Amino acid sequence: MSWEAKPLREILDQSGRDRAGNQDLPVLSITMRHGLVDQAEKFKKRVASSDTSSYRIAYKNELVVGFPIDEGVIGFQTKYPAGIVSPAYDVWRLKNAGGCHIPYLERYLRSSQARSLYALRMQGAVARRRSLTKADFLALEVPFPSLDHQIRIAHLLGKVEGLISKRKLRLQQLDDLLKSAFLEMFGDPVVNPKRWPNLGLGAALTFMQYGPRFYNESYSAEGTRIVRITDLNENGDLDFLAMPKLTVTEEERKKFLLQPGDLIFARTGATVGKVALIGPNDPPAIAGAYFIVMRFKKTLAPLYVRSVLTSKSVRAIIGERSRQAAQPNFSGPGLRQLPMPIPPMELQQEFAELSDKVANLRAHYQHSLTDLEVLYGALCQQAFKGELDLSRVCMPDTQPEKAKTVILKSFHTHAEQGLAINLPDTDNLLGALENV
Repeated sequence: MSWEAKPLREILDQSGRDRAGNQDLPVLSITMRHGLVDQAEKFKKRVASSDTSSYRIAYKNELVVGFPIDEGVIGFQTKYPAGIVSPAYDVWRLKNAGGCHIPYLERYLRSSQARSLYALRMQGAVARRRSLTKADFLALEVPFPSLDHQIRIAHLLGKVEGLISKRKLRLQQLDDLLKSAFLEMFGDPVVNPKRWPNLGLGAALTFMQYGPRFYNESYSAEGTRIVRITDLNENGDLDFLAMPKLTVTEEERKKFLLQPGDLIFARTGATVGKVALIGPNDPPAIAGAYFIVMRFKKTLAPLYVRSVLTSKSVRAIIGERSRQAAQPNFSGPGLRQLPMPIPPMELQQEFAELSDKVANLRAHYQHSLTDLEVLYGALCQQAFKGELDLSRVCMPDTQPEKAKTVILKSFHTHAEQGLAINLPDTDNLLGALENV
């Protein structure tokens, strides 16, 4: 079945006419990831203007719409009897609060389906300044099942969101575990409390080279992968599948082809300081012009070097020095001046083994997270189209096995379509490490 569609004009009325004046109310902001949040909790400080007298009051259970709306900057105010938001935001109230389940409506309004509809109707030439008129917003049609079905859909999607949050937490815990182990084994590389020999990074290098700049060459289906800044994420993982390919000469391959153990350092732009380690099984690639390639003496293990360069204290040095120019940039001479303590190789190898175990477990959780996110997108599509058997979804505070059955059934359906769903069966990270 498909749900009845209702235009938002039948669900919402404009609000936000009341202003803060001299009232001391919580200041709220809209975020893409978390919806409406308290500035004091999210940012650990108040980031609003000191004068909030013109801010709009958003009463409890009212909808706040920010911009750009097609990035999901929208959410209900469910935390306080009243809060205040930027006067640039629109505020709406429900016409019939008893006939609408807020968690359902908010999930739909933040969904990829709704964001696509916003994008089709937005006006303006500048991407992040494009807007949706109030009339066009109210004309948007929302799938509007019965209240019972709204509650079941929100409950089911909330279960999967909980699993996704849990996986993200585990990934963060693994990152924190490795950082803690590094500090315990070696100490802060800038302070160097264990007094390891330290002549600086430059003295430990055997090779340093800027990536080549290819002028006017066109990417091709065949050739050598070219690493771009966008192919490197914050965790130092390279996306080889996304890299474009280029036909290069044999001379260029000999000069620039990356080798196992190479570290590539992002030297410019907003990504300055990101580091990747080339592994023995990585496909042939050449780091582009925005990277510096480094190789080190045998007294240093590449995994240890990467952890030094990505440590909090060294990243702080890189960040401070790179901001001295209009465009953030960190040069080869700057890299050479960075600290590089050299602990015993046995200790470095012990840390490298731990790093490998963490990386294996991290890949396990990351694969699980990816599968869950794919599942969540598919469930949203089916739920908002009325294609799920909601009779098998429990209501909140009732027997959860039915909801679990629906999720698992969807797992199996999508696995048959070629999506592998492999969820880790342990929450004990240290125990899991021992078995990797």
